This record gives sequence, C-alpha cells and structure tokens, in this order.
Amino acid sequence: MRRGRRGDVPRLSPALYLSPALVILATVVAYPIVATVWYSLFNADSTRFVGLANYVEMFTGPATRRAIINNVVWVVVAPTMVTALGLLFAVLSERIRLATAFKTVLFMPMAISFLAAGVTFTMVYEADKDRGALNAAIVSVHDVFKPPSKYYGTSPREEAGLETVDGAVQTVQPAAATAPVMLPMVGLPPDRVPAGAVNAAPGVAGTGLHGVVWLDFSPGGGGRPGSVDANEKGLPGMVVEVVRNGTVVATSRTDPAGGFAFPQLTGDGYILRLAASNFAPPFNGVTWLGGSVVTPAIVAAYIWIWAGFAMVLISAGLSAIPRDALEAARVDGATEWQVFRRVTIPLVRPVLVVVLVTLVINVLKIFDLVYILAPDPVTQDRANVVALQMYQTAFARQDTGLGSALAVLLFALVLPAMLYNVRRLRGDRDR
Repeated sequence: MRRGRRGDVPRLSPALYLSPALVILATVVAYPIVATVWYSLFNADSTRFVGLANYVEMFTGPATRRAIINNVVWVVVAPTMVTALGLLFAVLSERIRLATAFKTVLFMPMAISFLAAGVTFTMVYEADKDRGALNAAIVSVHDVFKPPSKYYGTSPREEAGLETVDGAVQTVQPAAATAPVMLPMVGLPPDRVPAGAVNAAPGVAGTGLHGVVWLDFSPGGGGRPGSVDANEKGLPGMVVEVVRNGTVVATSRTDPAGGFAFPQLTGDGYILRLAASNFAPPFNGVTWLGGSVVTPAIVAAYIWIWAGFAMVLISAGLSAIPRDALEAARVDGATEWQVFRRVTIPLVRPVLVVVLVTLVINVLKIFDLVYILAPDPVTQDRANVVALQMYQTAFARQDTGLGSALAVLLFALVLPAMLYNVRRLRGDRDR
C-alpha cells in the first residue's frame, strides 16, 4: 500500500485494483491464444511435433483455399453493401414521415439470433415454389411474361410410330399427304386439358398434308390405343412443324379439335414434329442454397440482418452534422446530390469507417449463418468459410493441429482490423 500526503487515507496500489482484470484477461484471452499457437505446431492428436506442416496443409488444401476465397468475397461485398444500405436508409429516414417506425422495422432483424435468421431464410430460399417465398415471387413474375407450356409431361403413345428427339416428338417414318397423320399423346392429367379443347374428330378431313393430335385416353376406360375414340379430346394450340431434308418447311398450330393441315404440301417424305416448346417444363425458380449462388444468397441474408445496425449508427452521425453547413451549400447553389456527396459524406465519414471496420471484423468470423443455411456437406463445401472450416476440422474430424492452425489464421485476419479500431478510438480520445 502507498500513503498519500499527511492525513490522507492509505491507497491501494493501482496494480492491486487491476489484478483481477489482469488474471481474467490472462485466463480467457492470453492463455487460449498461446495454447492455440502451440497446438497448431503438433499433429492431429497433439502427440507429435510437426512444426509448420499444419500451416502448409492449410494453404495447400482445396477446402481451405475455397474457404479463404469465400471469406474474401464476404469481406469485399458484405460490409460494403451493409454500409451503403445503412447510409441510404439513414438519409431516407430523415426525409420521410414515420421515421421512427421505419427505423424500428429495419432494426428489428438485429433482435433475433443468427440461428433464427438462418431458419427464416431457409424457408425463404426453399427450392419448392409452393413453399419458398422467394421462388414463389420469382415464378409468379416469370409466368406473367412467359407462361408455362400447357403440355409439359405429355408423352407419345407407345407403338404409335413416334419418338422423342431433343424434347420434341416426331414421326419415325416419313409421312405422305395421301392419309391423315395420327399423333396420339398420353400422360396429360384431365385437369390440365385446355378449357377450349373439344372432342377429336374420328375421321380427319383435309387437303394436303394433314392430321390430328389428341389425348389418346377414354374417360372411364375402354377404347382402342392409337385411334380416335368417342369423348377423346383434341389438344389445341400444339405447334406442329413439317421437316423435310432436315429443314423446317412449314409450321402450324392445332385447332380446338387437335387438327392441323398444310394444304400447300403434297406428296410424301415429310417428318411431322411437335416442337419441344410444347413440352417445356414450367419454370420452378432457382436453387438458391446450391451451386454457385449459395454464397451470394447467404450474404444477402447477412445484409438483411445488419443493414438496420448500420442505419442506426449512421443516423446518429448524421444528426451530429451542423445544419449550417448543409444550408450554406444549398444557398451556394449545390444540388441535393452535390450536398450529399461533397458535404454529408465527408462529415459522416468517421462513422462510416467505424461501421465498415466493425462489419469486417464480424464478417471474418461468420459461422452460424453459413452453418444453418448450408446444412448438407456438398452445400457447405461450396459456401465454406474459415470459421466453418475450423469447426469442421477441429470438432468433426478431430484434427486439433490443423484446427488450431485455422484458428490462428482467423485471429491473424481479424487482428489488423481490431488494432485499427483501437488506434482510431485512442486517437478520438486524445483529440
């Protein structure tokens, strides 16, 4: 203990006050860091010293390289997009009515955990358009501009002399204009038969090359395969192409009874083809949590969660801007865009930097959102990040050495951003 001036109450040494914090800091921060670096120099079960072999494997393994590349994508895209959207929302919230409600709605995703957000976006990104909200919206818009084919899933009747080539149905043998060409189809559910369809005519009349396309199915059973029976519907609107010597020489559509005719075509040697567009499957949306779009999809979920956080911080910075500076710029003839670009952004730049650096630190450690949205091994391999790779290596594969090396890499990536933040806060305090 030390004593102050005469009559002062004895004061404990500052080190005594700091000792509990120092002990906790050494226990939960310093020791784990040193231990992790030490374990990274050993093999999988920490029984043999291997030096830098884990670091070599870390940078040469394909899984780790993909994780590092994905982390680079995250660092470049996510913080920039979140900061930009936060700035946009902050500026808009100053110019709209019910700004408090607007900010509350945008900040609300921060109130839920990444686990809950991941489950929510799993349902949003569901590939089935009947359950996935995003695909339902995309398919609805797509079908407005490009309606689905009426006859997807329909196939030719077996032993009817037809074959499927590149999605189109065509006659195996050349047809002649002397007799009607019969094109029986099956596999179309009754509820998908077009409303304008009428019964196909048993005797097909016409001049030149002609024929009929119909649903070769009699309600209630019976009938003869390959021939038009009573109550069998024609298939209207079918695109029928006539091919000769490999070239399409004529095109037509079937009438409500399924009939078609090319009066100008006589003779023989024609191949009748039902175009592949007749049988094109409907657009079912995008597989968001697979392929090359899985990482952008997860980044979009992250942006949705953190945009409100950026907006709140930037709004606080905007509220501190002197209004005189903005009004002076407007008086001098600056447009709103010039005021925003040359006055608002420079004055709020310190807040933007803090938000950006904070998000970079957060993004480098991203784990739970990727783990929830990409649960299967194949998807996880595509969306892999360093934190997830560390978890899989250390806990799933029980490789303590390589897992510790990945933890050291993650710490080394986060450290510069953390030091920059500390230095900036210290500089702000000293001013």
